[in-house]
Amino acid sequence: MSNIYHEEEVLGKAYDWQLMRRLLGYMSPYRKVAVVAFVAIVGASFLQVIPPYLLKVEVDHYLDPDPSRPVAAFLDPWLSPDPQIGIFQIVLLIFLPTLFLTFALEFLQTYTMQLVGQKIMFDVRREVFAHLQRLPLSFFDKNPVGRLVTRVTADVDVLNELFASGVVAIFGDLFTLFGIIIVMLTINWRIALMTFAVLPFIIIITMVFRRVVRESYRRTRTTLARINAYLQEHLSGIVVIQLSNREQLSFEEFKTINRKQLRAYKDSIFAYGLFLPAVECLGVVAVAIVLWFGGGLTMDGLVSLGVVLAFIQYSQRFYRPIQDLSDKYNILQSAMASSERIFNLLDAPVTVNDPSQPKELKLGKGRIEFRNVTFAYQGDHKVLRGTSFTVDPGQTVAVVGHTGAGKTTLASLLLRFYDVSEGEILIDGVDIRLLRQSDLRRNFAVVLQDPYLFSGTISSNIRLGTEGIQQEALESAARRVKFDRYVNQLPKKYQAQMDERSSILSVGQKQLLSYARALAHEPRILILDEATSSVDPETEFAVREGVEKLLESRTALVIAHRLSTIQNADKIVVLHKGQVRETGTHQELMEERGLYYKLYQLQYKQQEILSLQEKQV
Repeated sequence: MSNIYHEEEVLGKAYDWQLMRRLLGYMSPYRKVAVVAFVAIVGASFLQVIPPYLLKVEVDHYLDPDPSRPVAAFLDPWLSPDPQIGIFQIVLLIFLPTLFLTFALEFLQTYTMQLVGQKIMFDVRREVFAHLQRLPLSFFDKNPVGRLVTRVTADVDVLNELFASGVVAIFGDLFTLFGIIIVMLTINWRIALMTFAVLPFIIIITMVFRRVVRESYRRTRTTLARINAYLQEHLSGIVVIQLSNREQLSFEEFKTINRKQLRAYKDSIFAYGLFLPAVECLGVVAVAIVLWFGGGLTMDGLVSLGVVLAFIQYSQRFYRPIQDLSDKYNILQSAMASSERIFNLLDAPVTVNDPSQPKELKLGKGRIEFRNVTFAYQGDHKVLRGTSFTVDPGQTVAVVGHTGAGKTTLASLLLRFYDVSEGEILIDGVDIRLLRQSDLRRNFAVVLQDPYLFSGTISSNIRLGTEGIQQEALESAARRVKFDRYVNQLPKKYQAQMDERSSILSVGQKQLLSYARALAHEPRILILDEATSSVDPETEFAVREGVEKLLESRTALVIAHRLSTIQNADKIVVLHKGQVRETGTHQELMEERGLYYKLYQLQYKQQEILSLQEKQV
């Protein structure tokens, strides 16, 4: 279990230039919009320093006039003969446009960066999903689906937050800080230095806050991953849980995991609850210092009242960006961790690739040849060892053997879900590794042991996006496998909606739908992988009639445990421990009294026992 969540626990660096440079590459198509947002937030940051200065001018030359005090130089050209009235009007004319312009720039920055963040999130998700579709099945054998879903959803959301309110906003906070510092030092450097006296304490509090929040964030992310995994596992297996009366036990286990999530969040809330008031308190201390020190200078006639009031406002505005920067630090840290996980996924190698100069698979008869094929999923544990056999055009070849003999692996290799370790697989004399994967798989239709259906209509599940299949051909395929008798009982028939679990169809009916899907696509080569394992004897007989018509002009590879279903096959290949042990027709293999004969006798005895038990009942 710890290995599953280890990747969630690793936060990495708070800032990694290589990761950031790669992230900024996603902003490149929208750099013009980003420049507009940057200019807007820089302009809004500098506008933040104007209102307190206007307050100083207003107080010094209107509320507390002093003829000996010099007027602000930038107001001189605009003054009327009456200084008091002129300054009041001009300050008002400057303040109102500044207020509205600040609002407009902040709106522009927020809107544009949110837009850029959403577009980048769209691009990243599209790239991740496209890459996931190209990855070989060996990748999915090693990576849980829940983790991959988290990459496409939660981790990408973190990147959206980084671009929407992190990257550009950091510059805005920094420019605001620098602007306020410069203005404060320009107005009166003594009061400014006294105001900055609380900065060391804020730095210490911020460092402690970041360390505590970093740890709580790690715990929160880990517990959230465990909650998601637990929910996915137990909701998928809810039938087993209810049958075994494990509801209370499952509830207690979930409550334990959920409590850990609560504690992690409480620690984070506690840290924020201390940090924000602490910064506010230090801001009040800074105001008190301004009142004490600046007030003394005012009493001595060294500074004006307007200067003191301006410093009070500047000190209040000075500590807000510091609070924001702490939040931006957390956003940056989580974004670095999420981007590292996303890029690790994007960098996962696509081991099954199309050739640089693919050959064209001409419309042949569909001859299949396995030539000395050796394959291992992991390490030296070979599933197939020098396997060789042929499937002639129009021939139905059945592959049988014990569980783990390598039967399903043959189909996976034939479809190039994996590449062979040694040997080669040929179709009409062409090595399948020299073909495009799309061209190769276009010639196949597969009926799997456990058919998978998508949410949507019955019609869309049969078509699977192939627009060339007309409704008439679709219904004809359903009739040939006797699936239409179930569809016609539904209110909307072929337009009936199926949910995630396809509850309107039984397991056997789902398998019939997958048969109809294969028939509708009119493949050259048909692969049946345990295709009748979930079908009752009556339905199986109906399916055989449709399949026999389908197999008349097609090459077929049938993988089955139930030997009664493949007695009419043109050839039977018996696999044992990854090697071809016997080859022949049903009658020939029975006469040899070898491995196939033992398998058949074992199944025959099991069927006799089951029949006897049914009669006794």
